[in-house]
Amino acid sequence: MDEFLLRAMTAGLALAAAAGPLGCFVVWRRMAYFGDALAHTALLGVVVGVLLGIWPLAGVVAVCVAVALLLAATRQDGRVASDSLLGILAHGALALGLVLLSTMDKVRVDLMGWLFGDILAVSWADAAFVWGGAVSVLILLWLNRRSLIAMAVDEDLARVDGHDVGRARIVMMLLVALSVAAAMKVVGVMLVTAMLVMPAATARPLSRTPEQMALWAAIFGAAAVAIGLGASWHFDAPSGPSIVVAAAALFMLSRLATLRR
Repeated sequence: MDEFLLRAMTAGLALAAAAGPLGCFVVWRRMAYFGDALAHTALLGVVVGVLLGIWPLAGVVAVCVAVALLLAATRQDGRVASDSLLGILAHGALALGLVLLSTMDKVRVDLMGWLFGDILAVSWADAAFVWGGAVSVLILLWLNRRSLIAMAVDEDLARVDGHDVGRARIVMMLLVALSVAAAMKVVGVMLVTAMLVMPAATARPLSRTPEQMALWAAIFGAAAVAIGLGASWHFDAPSGPSIVVAAAALFMLSRLATLRR
């Protein structure tokens, strides 16, 4: 295997390992739009990183975490619906990022690469960053799994059982923010939510327990990465979209198998 393919596979498997289990909670909590909103704000993080002269992914992490905390703080304000607030922040941050980018005449930014990913161009440092983010997400998921599962079933029951629902909600938002930042180099801003939702949705009808669903989601995510990279290599197709198309195909096959049963 060529080294650039090995780097791509390494980063893609890291993304699948973290996005699969985390995506289960996103599906259970119906937070797909929240993930999409954070993905849109990530472009602003790239621009902030470039303006400050730091690693762009560090800017992505900072902006995504800041937006997640802002959403958690303002969620209690009933005067603005949650989906409206998400839409305002997501599109406002995306537009601000594009405006700032247009003023940077002396700086070249691979906008298409950040929007749709370029996994074939990842370096070993990028792969290490993705693995670091994936391991952090998995550790935090494991430590908070009881509260997160209880909250996914019913927030009121979780509160009665003694779980700190507010803390669990903030942890969930921060985990999604970290995953978005880690996944940007793989599938890009516009497609990152797909890797959170599709493998988990594929695994749902095949699983009897939360643990089974998390494991199957990681397996389907890894399969989508392998199939997508193979298709990108053989057909000279863009790598990020190819991975997402593979994930969508696996979802359709899962649904057909479920209907036949």
